[in-house]
Amino acid sequence: MREIIFDTETTGFDPQTGDRLVEIGCIELVNRVPTGQTFHAYYNPQRPMPAAAEAVHGLSDIFLSDKQLFPAGVDALLEFLGDSPLVAHNAKFDFGFLNHELTLCGRTGISMTRMIDTVAMARTLHPGAKHSLDALCTRYGIDRSHRIKHGALLDAELLAQLYIELTGGRQIGLVLGIETERKANGLCSIATQARSHRPARAHSASSAELERHASFVAALDKPLWLDSGSSA
Repeated sequence: MREIIFDTETTGFDPQTGDRLVEIGCIELVNRVPTGQTFHAYYNPQRPMPAAAEAVHGLSDIFLSDKQLFPAGVDALLEFLGDSPLVAHNAKFDFGFLNHELTLCGRTGISMTRMIDTVAMARTLHPGAKHSLDALCTRYGIDRSHRIKHGALLDAELLAQLYIELTGGRQIGLVLGIETERKANGLCSIATQARSHRPARAHSASSAELERHASFVAALDKPLWLDSGSSA
């Protein structure tokens, strides 16, 4: 089964008040395993970047000034998304911005029936706990030490790992052979150390052991296996 994990960065919180999508990052999973196929793009929002938003993701007006407009890259994005389910953290937010941009350029929005929200999943699994991406990465031991600021592709990569854990995990420490096991995403490999062949040890009883056993049995008083089963 093919699924797309995605994340967005924006100029603010509400596309209905003029906020725009400025970055999207997508990770392809097949049967819950990253394939290595990704989609990543920046977009010029054609409006100033608020200081509060820039503090979160670090995308400045200068950086975005020469980036493509969303309509120029929409075909490549839609081709990558295909008709697969789309997984996002607090997915209504990301779907809201994505569908707003699609509407602005005359495209049909993506059906909400394709939406999988990892926040909703986490609330079911861990009621009362913190459900931010950072908090859940800490809970599941996902390394986010390289995450200084938010970034759509980086956050999608972290979310892909989290989604796998929320749906049962990969048991990445489990190895059943001595050969190197490489994950399909090329990011993780598990190798077991080669072992030298050892011949089977002798397990038959020696003559001395057989003699000691016979002497021990002969000294037993009414062993159970010789009981004729007489009634009480």
